Amino acid sequence: MATDQHTADIEKTTTSGSEAHPNGAHPHQRFDYHNPMAHIHTRDNEGRLAAFGGEFQPGLYRPVENRKFANPAPLGLSAFALTTFVLSLINVGARDVTEPNVIISLAFGYGGLVQLLAGMWEMAVGNTFGATALSSYGGFWISFAILLTPGFASLSPYTEEGIAPSQEPSVIGFFLAGWFIFTTILLLCTLRSTVMFFALFFTLDLAFLMLFCHYLATANGAMDASKALQKAGGVFGLLAAFVAWYNAFAGIADSSNSFFLIPVFHFPWSEKGRQARGKSPRETV
Repeated sequence: MATDQHTADIEKTTTSGSEAHPNGAHPHQRFDYHNPMAHIHTRDNEGRLAAFGGEFQPGLYRPVENRKFANPAPLGLSAFALTTFVLSLINVGARDVTEPNVIISLAFGYGGLVQLLAGMWEMAVGNTFGATALSSYGGFWISFAILLTPGFASLSPYTEEGIAPSQEPSVIGFFLAGWFIFTTILLLCTLRSTVMFFALFFTLDLAFLMLFCHYLATANGAMDASKALQKAGGVFGLLAAFVAWYNAFAGIADSSNSFFLIPVFHFPWSEKGRQARGKSPRETV
């Protein structure tokens, strides 16, 4: 959360000729261009802030007036990253570990519950995209943990005696196909944001696609292709985890707690990209 004192400190570090926001924000609204993730929330309700990975907001949005709680996005991103990281290591077969049961605790506790709570706080700060994404992926991890928990017996009807071949790989494939479609929808909403924000959903989308195809290949008996697709899904999952951590760090780090700040690389057609090139939206059409 950006406090008044933090705002004053950043205004001191900017040059006296700092530019106002290109969308008509108040002339006293300042931005720390050395730290693209620093959010200065002012009392100017007409101002619009550009997309940032750390805020989990892909498009222009109004600054939160008198926000009294912290940015929940880094917490949700971190919960997603760690849970995805562990499962992806299993999918790539790290140290010959193949059983995913260890993920149950993380999927229920961190990737599930904590990420769901972060999504609810995104709703409280008025971020529809962040609330939808974090809450949904929190639900994904909880539902995935339910599938892996023997006590729920969610997959038992598909593996009962008399069903040959087992329908379990097919139904898990259906489950992942739905998440692939959902992630594709979110991916389309990041095309005007930042490279790192887009990369998060792009790698995650490919991970869901590879794993979806892995289970269908298993159902079809194509075991060699199935193993290759599982490893590919694990690789893309690892990339998604590291990009999520990158965005989380970008949302946490500022000049008060870090000696260095990391860029998020705005797309040239985004609001900040056009500003960097000194072109107006009309000039880029």
